[in-house]
Amino acid sequence: MTARPPQSKTNGTHRPGPVAGLDPAAPYTSRLSARSGLFTELHQLLEGESKALPSADYRRLVVDENRLAKPSKAAREKLWKELKARYRLDAEDPLFAAFWAEWKRCTSEPERSLTAYVFFALNDRLVTDLGVELLYPLLRRAPAELRLADVLAFVERAHRAHPEARAWSDETRVAVAQKYTASIRDFGLARGTIRKTSVRPALYGAPVRLVVRALRLAGVAPLDMVQSPAFKLLCLDTTEVIDALGEMNRVGALRFRMQGDVVELDVRGA
Repeated sequence: MTARPPQSKTNGTHRPGPVAGLDPAAPYTSRLSARSGLFTELHQLLEGESKALPSADYRRLVVDENRLAKPSKAAREKLWKELKARYRLDAEDPLFAAFWAEWKRCTSEPERSLTAYVFFALNDRLVTDLGVELLYPLLRRAPAELRLADVLAFVERAHRAHPEARAWSDETRVAVAQKYTASIRDFGLARGTIRKTSVRPALYGAPVRLVVRALRLAGVAPLDMVQSPAFKLLCLDTTEVIDALGEMNRVGALRFRMQGDVVELDVRGA
């Protein structure tokens, strides 16, 4: 990733930026070793809500009201913890608020799935890097096989830049790889159970706008936005971003104008 927002350190420990997936110093986490992306559960939790809720209210829906139909309170508490880690789930959280704004503007299930995938990736540095470096070329060549061995090799190659991943057990690395490939299928970017093959996504307004919002939260300048590799999450090469934004402007999905080095980009009122 080339977009490098400001970094800060507190007592020698990295203070994460507002968008972990766009923060070069954000650590890799093994949260996927427990469960996949939980897209179905996220969809069920958000369905029917007219506005974003405080974190306590989402927790109440999951744990107290059992909206996701789990058999015990312990199971509901665990699911809540995992959903919260993956999707932030708080109206006061800037990245979740950006996601919610675009989720409500989606007009089809494929658009919702892709928007959720982008949010899931942007909240996890490992998922962002996998999406940009491993999954992106597979989406471009779709259908192409998404192999467990390739995900494992990616994590192993990352040990130098992310030594925290070196401490993971073999079982954890395999679980992360398995849950990652399952998640990609659940978000509609792959097909298959044992053997998974990539599915190239269509161009939709909501996920494009979410990437723009996230880049803005990360402090990326407008001219740098249109060159950001973050758009590879949507299967867009950096040379295609300007044309894609122009098409989104043409159909009214956002407002975009570029003249020389001056970029005007508005995702709110389109």
